[in-house]
Amino acid sequence: MRIALFATCLVDGLFPDVGKATVALLRRLGHQVDLPLSQTCCGQMHVNTGYPAQALPLVRNYADTFADYEAIVAPSGSCTGSIRHQHADLAERFGDAGLAAQAREVAARTYELSEFLVDVLGVTDVGAYYPHRVTYHPTCHSLRLLRVGDRPYRLLREVRGLELVELPNAESCCGFGGTFALKNGEVSTAMLADKMRAVQDTRSDVCTAGDSSCLMHIGGGLTRLRAGVRTVHLAEILASTQDDSRVKGRAR
Repeated sequence: MRIALFATCLVDGLFPDVGKATVALLRRLGHQVDLPLSQTCCGQMHVNTGYPAQALPLVRNYADTFADYEAIVAPSGSCTGSIRHQHADLAERFGDAGLAAQAREVAARTYELSEFLVDVLGVTDVGAYYPHRVTYHPTCHSLRLLRVGDRPYRLLREVRGLELVELPNAESCCGFGGTFALKNGEVSTAMLADKMRAVQDTRSDVCTAGDSSCLMHIGGGLTRLRAGVRTVHLAEILASTQDDSRVKGRAR
């Protein structure tokens, strides 16, 4: 199977270890992963802030870049949701039926990481080891657009050494929402406060999720509170093994 990593802007620019972990995990499971260098932003940011015309070249680039791959894996429910639910519709809106068909076909082969592992590869035990108390935040796009359901939980329950703790009011938004956090700062901050309180109530060492954007928002708040809770992407947990020096260094 020809697999490509769609790294996403945030991972590429701010959290490269998430991309590295995704590749390491898939390689450990016996798959070669390519990173096409022509990939760019998926265009979600442009569409959501009212610039659909500027997003159209990005949709075309995505469809062309990943046309030859059997599976495209993204460590982001948000970007995957955008690709599946915006790309073809955007092309149709601008009257490009050919691009719409191509975008729809490529989007059907684009997967959020937990979906790919459970639904395509058929695995839940990926051989991970992570000796920490962990709570999981289901991000809005993965929950509501992609409907990944319990796939992340099924993966986390198989991680050796990991104690999974249920997050109170888990389905509540963390308040990030991309530019929502900028345009509606007070509301975003109030939502974040509720989410941080829920995370702290679990007495977890780590809060995990499938989106670096939400983890950035939650982690920033927890750091300012000096709460002693770290945010770690799901891919990094699943990529960790007992021989991983990073895991040994994080153990308490």
